[in-house]
Amino acid sequence: MTRPKILTAIDVGSSKISVLIGQKADESDLINIVGAASFPSAGVRKGQIVNIEEATNAIIRTVEAAERMAGFSVSHVLLSVGGAHISSQNSHGLVAVANPAGEIVEDDIRRAIEAARAISLPSSREILHVIPRSYTVDSQTGIADPKGMSGVRLEVETHIITGSSTAIKNLTKCVSEVGANIDALVFSGLASAEAVLTDTEKELGVVLLDIGGGTTSLVIFIESAPVYTAVLPIGAKNITNDLAIGLRLSLEGAEKLKLSLLEEPEKKKEREAKEEEIDLAKLGIFEESRKVSLKTITEGIIKPRLDEIFGMVALEIQKSGLVGLTPSGVVLTGGGALTKGAVEACKRSLSLPVRIGSPSEISGLVDDILSPIYATSVGLLRYGFKNFEGYTPKISLPKLGEFPKKVSFSGFFDKIKSFFQSFLP
Repeated sequence: MTRPKILTAIDVGSSKISVLIGQKADESDLINIVGAASFPSAGVRKGQIVNIEEATNAIIRTVEAAERMAGFSVSHVLLSVGGAHISSQNSHGLVAVANPAGEIVEDDIRRAIEAARAISLPSSREILHVIPRSYTVDSQTGIADPKGMSGVRLEVETHIITGSSTAIKNLTKCVSEVGANIDALVFSGLASAEAVLTDTEKELGVVLLDIGGGTTSLVIFIESAPVYTAVLPIGAKNITNDLAIGLRLSLEGAEKLKLSLLEEPEKKKEREAKEEEIDLAKLGIFEESRKVSLKTITEGIIKPRLDEIFGMVALEIQKSGLVGLTPSGVVLTGGGALTKGAVEACKRSLSLPVRIGSPSEISGLVDDILSPIYATSVGLLRYGFKNFEGYTPKISLPKLGEFPKKVSFSGFFDKIKSFFQSFLP
C-alpha cells in the first residue's frame, strides 16, 4: 500500500498567517488535514511585506506549530500571493501544428501557450499564472482540450495574472527562511476559488469575492475559466477601524466586538430578538463600561463600509465589461464574508444572488477549518494535489518538548577528548 502524499500550504495574509499540512491517498479525492496552525500576522500590510524580520518570525512560528501537530518537518510548500499589486490581462496565442499528419500533440499546446505568454511587461512585474481559457482549431472555437484533434492551425485564449517582482521576492525571502522548497506561488483568489466554487458555477459564470483583512480579491469565471482578476486595497480591517473610531474603542476592543457578531444565523436571530443593546463589559471590553445599540453598530457603522466595499466591486465589474454574464451570482469567502450584513449589502449593491462559500471535502483536523476564513489555505492544498505529486515524509520528528530528552549533546565532545587522551602516555 502506497503511503499518502503530503503537501503544505502557507497563506500569508494581512490579518493572519495560516499553515495547513494535508495528505491524500492516490485513490481518494478527500484531503486529510494532519497539521494546522494560525497566528496573527506581523510585518504584513494590505497583503504585502512591510517588515521582513517580523514577517519571517511570524511565518516560522506558524510553520513550527503545524509541524509539531503533524509530527514531521515540512520540505515542500505552496505559497499564496495577494495584494493590490496583482493585475491581469487576456492574451491570444497562435501556432502552426507541427505534425505533418495534422494531429495536435502536447508540444503544440505548450507552444501555443508560450506564444500567448509573450506579452510586453515592465521589468518590475512578473507572470504568476498563464491559464488557458479555450482553444480554436482551424475555425472550430470553444474547444476545452485540443489534444489528439486534427488541424493545421492552433489558437489559444489565455488569462494572465501578474504581480510586482519586488513584492513577490520579499514574500519568498521570508518563507525561504523556513528551510523548505517553494513548489508554486498561487494567487490567493485562484486558491480560494479551488476551495469554494462548484464546477457548475464556474461554467455558468460567477464572481468570487475573497474579503481578507486588508484586501478584497475579485475573480470572475465564465465557461469554467477565469477571465478577469483584480485586488482592491480595502478589507475587513477597515470595518474594525470604523468601529474603533465610531465607538471610541481601542483596535483590540473593536475587533472583539466585531467577532462577537460573527455567530451562527440561528443564534444571531435569537439574540437580536432578545436584546437590542450589547453590553461591552460582557465581551471583556472595559474601556467604557456601557451598552451600545446593536442598530448603531450595524446600520450606522458596519453597513456604510460594506456598501463602500461592494460599491468598489460593482465599479470593477463594470470596468471588466462582464456585467450580466455571471448568472450564478456572487460567492463571498474569506474572513470578511462573515461580517454581519455582508450578504445583504452585496445583494443590494450588485443585484445578484449571493452565498457564502466554505471549504468542503476535507477531513482530519477540521474543527475550525471548515470556514471561509481558511478558504485560501484549503484551496492551496487542492491546487497543489491537482498540479503536483506531493512528497512522502521520511523522518518523523519527536514533539518539541521531548526532543532534548531523547538527544543530549551535554559533555559529548568532552567524552571523545577523554577517549583519545587515554591512549596517550
